[in-house]
Amino acid sequence: MKPSSVSPYKGFRFPPEIIGHCVWLYFRFSLSFRDLEEIMAERGISMTYETIRQWCLKFGQQYANTLKYRSGKLGNKWHLDEVFLKINGKQHYLWRAVDQYGNVLDILVQSRRNKNAAKKFFRKLLKGLQYVLRVIITDTHASYGAAKKGIMPGVEHRQHKGLNNRAENSHQPTRQRERTMRRFKSPGHAQRFLSAFGPLSDHFRPRRHRLRAEEYRALMQKRFRVWNELTGMKAIA
Repeated sequence: MKPSSVSPYKGFRFPPEIIGHCVWLYFRFSLSFRDLEEIMAERGISMTYETIRQWCLKFGQQYANTLKYRSGKLGNKWHLDEVFLKINGKQHYLWRAVDQYGNVLDILVQSRRNKNAAKKFFRKLLKGLQYVLRVIITDTHASYGAAKKGIMPGVEHRQHKGLNNRAENSHQPTRQRERTMRRFKSPGHAQRFLSAFGPLSDHFRPRRHRLRAEEYRALMQKRFRVWNELTGMKAIA
């Protein structure tokens, strides 16, 4: 979180290290709020699962935004894809964009999969963009090409099913959490959770298969230091 003279934890009964630890556990692992209540009870810390829910709602997105801000410049090659979400018996679509390194750029839950829906997602991605986008890669769905012509006509567009594995693979953690949570309760619930889940999950899940053991350990130590700083644990250590 950005530095402030007023602590974001002011008024909370539990210290930052407990709040930050619960938020980390929830977004990093496939655990429910009741699971976390039991884990903390085993450690002698009594709290309700509703308390943990409120922490995740209040701080999850703040932590995620800070991680995105601190990650610096992202890749200039975007992979875009959409996947079906069944919410309250109705079909919705989760639009997702990742860069060439697998970092989640943004997500948007919508009820449509057409040109206007694609345009809305493109505008969300381009808002505040501070570098030149080089190329976007999508599947062959017509909505991408139609929307792209009006929003970013100068950007190269590659459409091929086999080229978009990067975006398709990024849906897997979402599917895992969807099963754990027994589906999302509403489009707003899905949007709130996944907006925070993407950056937090990326931060603690580097591409381990591309790293040697010592490189992976050093990288994870660095990322935990960053996490401790933004959650306020470093200041009280």
